[in-house]
Amino acid sequence: MNTKMMQAQPKQLPESTQSTQSIGELLREWRQRRRMSQLDLASEAEISTRHLSFLETGRSLPSREMLLHLAEQLEVPLRERNVLLTTAGFAPLFLERALHDPGLQAARQAIDLVLAGHEPYPALAIDRHWTLVASNRAVASLLVGIAPALLEPPVNVLRLTLHPDGLASRIANLSEWRAHLFTRLRHQIELTADQTLVELLEELSAYPAPRVRPSQRGATERKQTEMVVPFQIMSEAGVLTFFSTTMIFGTPIDITLSELAVESFFPADAETRKIMRSLAGEQEDTDASEA
Repeated sequence: MNTKMMQAQPKQLPESTQSTQSIGELLREWRQRRRMSQLDLASEAEISTRHLSFLETGRSLPSREMLLHLAEQLEVPLRERNVLLTTAGFAPLFLERALHDPGLQAARQAIDLVLAGHEPYPALAIDRHWTLVASNRAVASLLVGIAPALLEPPVNVLRLTLHPDGLASRIANLSEWRAHLFTRLRHQIELTADQTLVELLEELSAYPAPRVRPSQRGATERKQTEMVVPFQIMSEAGVLTFFSTTMIFGTPIDITLSELAVESFFPADAETRKIMRSLAGEQEDTDASEA
């Protein structure tokens, strides 16, 4: 499993179709989802509350520029901005292309560079549904013993992590990490209103919940003073402890890029750093012998 996985793209989902709701109903729904009053949104958009009210009730129709302006204030995802545009009778503005499209070559090379440059530590790229798009060689060293079915493309990273036949049995702080992932997923659902993510959360919630021992509760309380939630996974060489960062593309105008994220894992202690460097050395020796 390496950066060349970008050639094996996950199956393309159908594009969003025009909503059965009116444009006013959609605007009100997004405003309420962001927990903003009409006064809040009107102030942010620098328009009158009366004008916004007319738009939401259908007494007035928004221009293309006004619709995009309101969508920007509401932080509507690009995919859903296209839905707003088509619902209002305008052509969609934002393109969606496969990552191997020639127009995205520079972005694809940037992802390859980031993943390879992060070795010997794990890093991977995922799409909006947590489907694995690419990963570096260090990720493979953590996937020993995974059920083959979970590794068949398209690979869902959350399913791979929390499934009983996935990494779950080897995650030392499974209860803590599971809660962290659920918080991220719920936040993503709140931002995007993506039904596929809702269904994924339901599936993951049905997996057996880990039992928290008294000693683990104490450890969790101690970690509340730390900067981030660690990811602790058991390996043959010992417990590996990482913290993660997420990188996204700045100011994207392409749907595919707007929904991509690169997750990079850094060693949280000296022992993890030592083990990962050792594993990388063994991998390089293997590659050299095979060559």
